[in-house]
Amino acid sequence: MARPHPGPVPAIRRLDLGYFVRPAGEADNPEPRVEPVLAYLVRRPEGLLLFDTGLGEGDPEADAHYRPVRRPLTAALAAAGVAPGEVDVVVNCHLHFDHCGGNPLLAGVPVWTQAAELAQARAGGYTIDALVDFPGARYRELDGEAEVWPGVRVVPTPGHTAGHQSLVVAGADGCTVLAGQACDTASGYGAAVLARRAAAEGVVGAPLPGYPAWLERLAAFGPRRVLFAHDDAVWEPAGAV
Repeated sequence: MARPHPGPVPAIRRLDLGYFVRPAGEADNPEPRVEPVLAYLVRRPEGLLLFDTGLGEGDPEADAHYRPVRRPLTAALAAAGVAPGEVDVVVNCHLHFDHCGGNPLLAGVPVWTQAAELAQARAGGYTIDALVDFPGARYRELDGEAEVWPGVRVVPTPGHTAGHQSLVVAGADGCTVLAGQACDTASGYGAAVLARRAAAEGVVGAPLPGYPAWLERLAAFGPRRVLFAHDDAVWEPAGAV
């Protein structure tokens, strides 16, 4: 059962779960790039939600390719004053091994994921299989948008994977979007927002290459900030700084 978690703590807390080296040529980067692995702890009156759970283990080929350096999920949660048993809900943006690696530590906790994403993960050759159907795995399969709690909504943002999803969290100062890997970087998201503006003002035709269809849906929430899985920069609308 979800438990309230009152107290003077951040409503959304970023967790550092390590980093990896993305090889040249991936995600359009011309040179190897070191990227953080970030998760987000969302504290609400209904309980605690964890968005992504870090780097999984068990695939030597993936380790050789990405050279990951892991920070244990338990240590990151402890730094936030939380034990694994206090997490009420997990939402993975998608089920690649660098986003669902800590799921087996949270056996019994419902994991909200798009049904299409789970089906692809179960088909093999997609992620580390042991991170998908581990003992105690409990999935809440979605087909589109869904409200986790009042003011907390899962929104499909396909692109990086067909079943990718983001999380929109309402707050007193506006909405925060946890974009996951919908965009790799804050600057990439900003470029998409600017492209949307240029199209709306008739400067360019729409859609532009790389313009994600889901951006219209996220824009409807009027986000005050957008946070990412592999970039510790924060996107904010023009004039917010």
